[in-house]
Amino acid sequence: MENSESIWASINKFIEVVDQKVWGLPLIVLILAVGIYLTIRLGFLQIRHLPKALKFIVKNEEDGEGEVTSFGALCTALSATIGTGNIVGVATAICEGGPGAVFWMWIAALFGMATKYAEGLLAVKYRKLDETGHALGGPFYYIEKGMGKSWIWLAKLFAVFGMLAGLMGIGTITQINGITSAAQNFFDPSKAHVISLFGQQYSLAVIISGILVTAFVALVVVGGIKRIAKVTEFVVPFMAITYVVFAILIVFWNIKAVPAAFVTIVKSAFDTRAVAGGFMGTAIMLAMQKGVARGIFSNESGLGSAPIAAAAARTKEPVRQGLVSMTGTFIDTIIICTMTGLSIVLTGAYQIDGLKGVEVTTEAFKIGLPFHNTSISAFILMMALVFFAFTTILGWDYYSERCLEYLSNGNMKTVKVYRWIYILAVFIGPYLTVEAVWNMADIFNGLMAFPNLIALIALSGVVVAETKHYFTRMKNNKL
Repeated sequence: MENSESIWASINKFIEVVDQKVWGLPLIVLILAVGIYLTIRLGFLQIRHLPKALKFIVKNEEDGEGEVTSFGALCTALSATIGTGNIVGVATAICEGGPGAVFWMWIAALFGMATKYAEGLLAVKYRKLDETGHALGGPFYYIEKGMGKSWIWLAKLFAVFGMLAGLMGIGTITQINGITSAAQNFFDPSKAHVISLFGQQYSLAVIISGILVTAFVALVVVGGIKRIAKVTEFVVPFMAITYVVFAILIVFWNIKAVPAAFVTIVKSAFDTRAVAGGFMGTAIMLAMQKGVARGIFSNESGLGSAPIAAAAARTKEPVRQGLVSMTGTFIDTIIICTMTGLSIVLTGAYQIDGLKGVEVTTEAFKIGLPFHNTSISAFILMMALVFFAFTTILGWDYYSERCLEYLSNGNMKTVKVYRWIYILAVFIGPYLTVEAVWNMADIFNGLMAFPNLIALIALSGVVVAETKHYFTRMKNNKL
């Protein structure tokens, strides 16, 4: 028995080390470098054409080919990117890297928008459309069709990583755990109502919320991309706007402290003091690392997930969809992550000893919102967590299904079987506490980036050429 526990401990430690290596400084620097490279080659397109991109979100093409509207494709992508990280991850970054982490999130998002633009453009340019209008695309196809048949191994590698990332936890276990934990913390924090299952005791709130979420997930995902898009088109704007409205309420309620909060964020971003006896400049490096990493984790620019959804957009213009896709990074990080960060800095919740993760954001809402009953603030944040995590489950189901569809050469029977395995993973997720499973999912999520970044660099010339051709035609009224 002791030998068995020792072996598992060694395996867990190995997986943890691999996770740290995959998501280490080299990957973060590589993703940021690709974003900077594309930004320069595209002449800061993400700034010059942001107004046009925001207009395209609500102005769908009427005669384009694809399965869902550009807005539907964007909402599907946002459903996966806007998640618990926007609430929990931002708080963790600020607690570990200081308020300056928010500034470096902005920098990551600025260059990440160029990356997301290139991903969306290539996804539509190299996608595969069948006679029924079914669309399939993403990094696996722009690697295979753009870089050539000799690179199919790299395309398949991305698809394997994408499928495993969705099934192993990014879209299932971690998200359902976040939902059921939030439900327990609000409805049954003392675990007064428990039921014994699998030799363990679980709160009734965990069991009920787990069953309900699984049922709702099953009802949506069995309908495929069109049903996922229809649900996310309603839920994503609703949840994002609701969360931002309450965050704005915190800002207005503490309006006098806003200028000081921005000063704190910028000053902290360039704080050259030593931390815990380290070298001078440790503070700025910590803020930079945590902020950039959090920005990348949140908006997924460079990971290659969002272009899978972009490929389904009903459009005939790759550049147009690229512009729509890049607004996802703007909405996720520049708007939502900023509102979370500003709420935390404004209220000083990150300075309260003993709080971490979601507790910090919850405290910020309790302090900042003008409700005498703090339970109202806690309920608002709980519901935001639930909606964010629920839509992430839907988005990652779509991503991982499309990866499997590519690997199986379009065998939809295999995809339908996988769909039920995915639902089963959501169902059993609340009862799994194996940290190694979560680390494995994190590893696969990070590994997706390497094939995608190679393709973005290799095909950057195509991105630039397509962009110039599109805007030339627009200038000459030939679109």
